[in-house]
Amino acid sequence: MNDSADHAKPPLGELIGRLSALHQKRIDLGLERMHRLLERLGHPERKLPPVIHIAGTNGKGSTLAYLRATLEAAGLRVHAYTSPYLVRINECFRLGRVGGGVLVGDDELRAALEEVERVNAGEPATVFELKTAAAFHLFAQNPADVVLLEVGLGGRLDSTNVVDAPAACVITPVSMDHMDFLGDTLTSIAGEKAAIIKRGVPVICAEQAPEAMAVIEAQARRMRAPLFAANESWHVNIENGRLVYSDERGLMDLTAPRLFGRHQFDNAGLAIATLRAIPVFKVQQAAFEAGIVGAEWPARMQRITSGELLAFGPQGSELWLDGGHNAEGGRVAAAALGDLEERVSRPLVVIAGMMANKDAEAFLTNFAGLTRHIVAVPIPDIDNAMPVDRLADAARSLGMRVEIASDIEAALRKLSTLAYEVPPRILITGSLYLAGHVLDINGTPPA
Repeated sequence: MNDSADHAKPPLGELIGRLSALHQKRIDLGLERMHRLLERLGHPERKLPPVIHIAGTNGKGSTLAYLRATLEAAGLRVHAYTSPYLVRINECFRLGRVGGGVLVGDDELRAALEEVERVNAGEPATVFELKTAAAFHLFAQNPADVVLLEVGLGGRLDSTNVVDAPAACVITPVSMDHMDFLGDTLTSIAGEKAAIIKRGVPVICAEQAPEAMAVIEAQARRMRAPLFAANESWHVNIENGRLVYSDERGLMDLTAPRLFGRHQFDNAGLAIATLRAIPVFKVQQAAFEAGIVGAEWPARMQRITSGELLAFGPQGSELWLDGGHNAEGGRVAAAALGDLEERVSRPLVVIAGMMANKDAEAFLTNFAGLTRHIVAVPIPDIDNAMPVDRLADAARSLGMRVEIASDIEAALRKLSTLAYEVPPRILITGSLYLAGHVLDINGTPPA
């Protein structure tokens, strides 16, 4: 008799729970444990195809999405490691395939994590370290042409910062976030991000605040790394709704990104500049065109056009989702909403849930000129979520009308009872954890 059903493999959640118990802290920056793990795995990080390492505060995921879509359009196989995931841990690991990458399957991911668990032998390690080691293990076992590697937190002591000679180091805009780990000044935070720069490796850098740029420039000089900075080595502009990119090699006139918001033109430009700075990749304009238009990145000004949640809100309303959670993330989301308002005017309502370690007032102040209506919601099943009363007080301090709802569905139902002359535009925002919950209950997880 086949008894395989009686001995079914445990779900990934059980395995992740077991790994989570290996360290008392969720975040403990440092590289010693990572080096130990990789040595026991046979140094998979040394067996990878060319690596593009991406640090920064905002825009890392979107920039990576443009890089991946463009490289795949050029016919290359692209591994990608990103964090955090929104619904399923599999989202962090994309394996390169001819014709387009795929999220790693449960069985393959389980095998990689169990191998990392085995070599770790019960020693202290954070889940992110174990997960990153599993990514290197997977990527070394599966052939590809390039690896896109996103920093988890900071850079200098981040678990990804173990690749000695990447093909390029990319730094997206640096702003105030994770001050409890990275320091409470833009200079100190930029120093942590700039520490991914390796000797002689090209650095491609987004536009930065002057104090952050000074740190990045100094580190590039120290490491004798060629620096390709926005508005100096390359430029990106919006002209007649199109993306116009230029550098010393010429100009490209491209269709606007599908990802919404003027900041996405900058992210796309950063991806273009990166690929043009790496001699081994000879990407043609047609691939750039296809990549910029085709890139997708969930929970970044994502329009929700299908799924369970549409039935709860006011009929005819627009539903948008953005995982922004710091002051700069709020600024770019608010700018995107301002652009939408210019195109089609609608009343705006913001449904917000945040983590307790975030500055709610600094985030919400970006929306004060666009809406007076905030609905505060909890983030379910997440430790250290901000109490809704505290979030509501932050909104009230900005002169906003605030209501509290028990969950996303209740917030949307509450809005559907109000009388609107024009159906509203609704933005759910404040946390990637909340965004992941929304995509889960909506039945539209990332694929």
